[in-house]
Amino acid sequence: MRENNSAYLIERIVAGFSYLTMGMAGFIWLIISLFTKAGLKPFLQYHIFQSIFISLAFAVLSIFVGWVSNILSFVPFINKVVAQLTFLLNMPLMFNYSLIQTVIYVFLIYLAVMAFAGKYSYIPWISEIIDQNVSR
Repeated sequence: MRENNSAYLIERIVAGFSYLTMGMAGFIWLIISLFTKAGLKPFLQYHIFQSIFISLAFAVLSIFVGWVSNILSFVPFINKVVAQLTFLLNMPLMFNYSLIQTVIYVFLIYLAVMAFAGKYSYIPWISEIIDQNVSR
């Protein structure tokens, strides 16, 4: 993976907040750079596109899992298992956060910390796709 120690502070801040806002800060920064005709450095492009890709993948995955669980709720024995699993994964565990929320927040904090540090974070499959599509 590439390493970048020359990222400006503003680029690190925008990249980190792009993860924490699920890609919204990065999307706004893309629009601003489009209107000002300022080119984005590869470091910022990488993190903005990765955060937007992750947020879209999370939305699609959430819709798909909800759709599958709704379909499985009509199957006689499996509906009890799905209901119990849904309850266990979504019940408050610590500080009123469920297990799923905790995993998602830890993941997003890892990505934001790596961006604030000026490093490229690596997520298998996703980072490879983004790295191939970001101009160097």
